[in-house]
Amino acid sequence: MENQQLSLVNGANGHLGNNLVRLLISKGIRVRASVRDISNKKPFEGLDCEVVQSDITDKQSLVRALKGVDTFYAVGAAFKLWAKDPQKELYDINLNGTRNIVEAAAEAGVKRIVYISSIAALNYTNIPVRESYGYNPDRRDLYYNSKNDGEKLAFELAKKHNIELVAVLPSAMIGGEAFAPLNVSYNIIKLILQKEIPVETNIAPNWIDVKDVAEGCYLAATKGVNGERYILANEKCTSIKDTTKIAQQLFPDLKIKLPVAVPKIILFGIAGLMELGSKINGRAPLLSIKDIAMFSGLQQDFDGTKARKELGFNPKPSAEVVKESMQYLIQHQLVQLNAS
Repeated sequence: MENQQLSLVNGANGHLGNNLVRLLISKGIRVRASVRDISNKKPFEGLDCEVVQSDITDKQSLVRALKGVDTFYAVGAAFKLWAKDPQKELYDINLNGTRNIVEAAAEAGVKRIVYISSIAALNYTNIPVRESYGYNPDRRDLYYNSKNDGEKLAFELAKKHNIELVAVLPSAMIGGEAFAPLNVSYNIIKLILQKEIPVETNIAPNWIDVKDVAEGCYLAATKGVNGERYILANEKCTSIKDTTKIAQQLFPDLKIKLPVAVPKIILFGIAGLMELGSKINGRAPLLSIKDIAMFSGLQQDFDGTKARKELGFNPKPSAEVVKESMQYLIQHQLVQLNAS
């Protein structure tokens, strides 16, 4: 019986990981939740699951966590778009972590891995983007490189160790249960509500409900074809300007203004100043030169045919997700509002 199966979710106190734990529990599946810091109890309050410690940089901790597990949802990874030392803090952690994930799963006798990759690992040469177009040839970003190289390594090692592995590639996840600090995508929604995005960057995220991504992960575990990758995204991206319009309609009292369009050279100048500030204060810049160079004008539109046909993936429309996410942030006081 399915509810006798044991599933492990690592990174289980993160945005996707925690929503995935909740989904699996709701389906009557036995869940073991793995976190780096086991003292962080808040995300698991009221949840009927075992919580254990493991870290993707420590293979033996993964082997211990995976004992008796049938399906491993490999969610945990280093995820940030800026770091003081991106090679060490992002690329090395994610590549070595991927090796540890697959080798530990093989050693523990896990039957199947759902490997959480990213739309960063896709080739945007032709729009809409399909899984079959291969990997991202743009090598300017070490986080993106870690997702591309990590996914390829995961498939290679799974084949070598004769373990089933399916990869899912989510877009910008918002919605669902969220705990501070918010993830990168949710933080953009927060900044819009706080009126902290004054200029139009021409960056258009592909918003997806994290609960739909969690469902997509489960569908990949139960229906996904071994060795295949599935995009978990909406078919159309949404500009920051259009996302801001949704906020204006929802919360007219906040008097949120649309971001002002400026020449790209000005955007590069603003980003450069923000990066200079980051070198001084050690905090991530709101905007970087690399962000403008890589993402301004990039159409993050996807062909969802494969996930729809093979998994039955049917995500909520992005506009609806944005509305629900904004309401969630305000209701749970995860955003500081200024009505003036």
